Amino acid sequence: MAAPTTSSLFTPDESLDLLFSPELISLEVKKAMHPSVHLRPLASTDYRRGHLQVLSVLTSAPDPGEEAWRAHFETLRASGRTYYAIVIIDKASDQIVGVGTVFLERKFQRGISYVGHIEDIAVDEKQQGKKLGLRIINALTYISENSGAYKTILNCSDKNIPFYEKCGYEKKENEMARYTPVRAHSPRL
Repeated sequence: MAAPTTSSLFTPDESLDLLFSPELISLEVKKAMHPSVHLRPLASTDYRRGHLQVLSVLTSAPDPGEEAWRAHFETLRASGRTYYAIVIIDKASDQIVGVGTVFLERKFQRGISYVGHIEDIAVDEKQQGKKLGLRIINALTYISENSGAYKTILNCSDKNIPFYEKCGYEKKENEMARYTPVRAHSPRL
């Protein structure tokens, strides 16, 4: 059986403006990916590859427009060694089918250390059940641990606890949340 060929639509990493170096992603995780998909950092042009559509599988992701999306991308990049957003690309269509982010919180505890926070794990509904979520979690955990984090944490619904346990995470303590009331205009710092 011949390996799938890469479509002319697929854009290789070296042709993209990436959020961070792809060398920070585990080679072991990359090798475990199916040949029809590619794992890489978020790129400055991923607005056009359906980034927000995949995030909408998880929660509300209103479209701010490409210019605002790109400005936000540049803000993340300017934060240096803090935000690591990754995507899984379907090579045949050059579209995003999975996303996730880990951000590193700087701590005074544990000898001035970091805590990795995994956020925004989403896989296109048509691609679920193919271990893409597992690969995203493994890649983000690797980035967190290799960036010096003494722990990596995430929040999830009760129904997703078994999935995250399979990824090596354990239930620990509780989450509390307070949502800001909706306003006509939200102040921005």
